[in-house]
Order: sequence, then C-alpha cells, then structure tokens
Amino acid sequence: MSKLILMKPTIAYEEQVWNYRQAFLERGDSLDGTSRLREAESVEWWLDDIEQNRHEETVIEGFVPATSYLAVRQSDNKVVAMIQVRHRLNDFLINFGGHIGYSVHPEERRKGYATETLRLTLIECASVHDLDKVLITCDKANVGSRKAIVNNGGSLENEYEKDGMTIQRYWINL
Repeated sequence: MSKLILMKPTIAYEEQVWNYRQAFLERGDSLDGTSRLREAESVEWWLDDIEQNRHEETVIEGFVPATSYLAVRQSDNKVVAMIQVRHRLNDFLINFGGHIGYSVHPEERRKGYATETLRLTLIECASVHDLDKVLITCDKANVGSRKAIVNNGGSLENEYEKDGMTIQRYWINL
C-alpha cells in the first residue's frame, strides 16, 4: 500500500472529487464522510458548503461543525478516500454517524486504505480537534469498515437495528 496523506479539499482536486462522486452514484453506494457531495451542484458549491459547515456560527441548522479531508495517495496524487470529522455529537450522531464518517473509492477498496485513512484521521482528531475519544458507527454488514475500526482500537459498545440494518457503535480512545 502506498503512503497516504490527509489534506483539506481544494479546487485543485475538482476533477477527482467529481469522479469520486460519480463512481459512488453509479454503484448506488453511500457517500459516507463526504458531507453533502451527493447533493452538490458542482465542486465549487461543495467546497463552499464544507467551509460553511466547519464553523459553529455558520453551520447548517441540525448539523454540527465538521472538517472534511481527502486521503491522497502520495505516489500518484490520487484521492482514494474522503473523511469528515464532526467536532461534537448531536442526538442523531450519537446513534448513527459518530464523530467520523469516511468512504473509500470503489476502485481502491480491500487494499488497507480504510484502516490507514482512519489511523491518520484519529491523529487529526487528537491533535487538531482536541478529542480524547471518538465514536464511530458502521453497518455490521460492512466488513471492511468494521475491520478498519477494530484495527484502530475500536471497542464495540452496542448494536441496534435501524431500517433493516444492524448498526454497530464503536468507541476509540485517543
């Protein structure tokens, strides 16, 4: 696996971000960790949206402040994953979503990128966002996500049924 770096999304990645979105839409996959990329009219719209939602003063009602990241493979500068760190939890996130949402590009799955992306994100959570523990949830059927969480020290607190899925809630101490 090539080395990854986390970076804030910029217009320089416009084509890759839009292609990432398209890959998920074509498969009918969930764009976890991408904020509102599914609804975006353009990458510029999405960049403005994630910047607005980084700050308590401008966050959309019902949302919490969050920071978005791209996981970029250093060897070829390719976006392999997207991540969102929520600065705090609300009632929805405490049960479904947690502090961190992420997804890995369909072409890059089963290569260890979810585990590495989450590892790098946990470092950001501790050093930049001043969190001492994080909640991460996943669908029990999502084996890759579950393995990434456990590989990074996730401890299963509980699981529950929602809309035909079994949601697992993991805590990771930082």
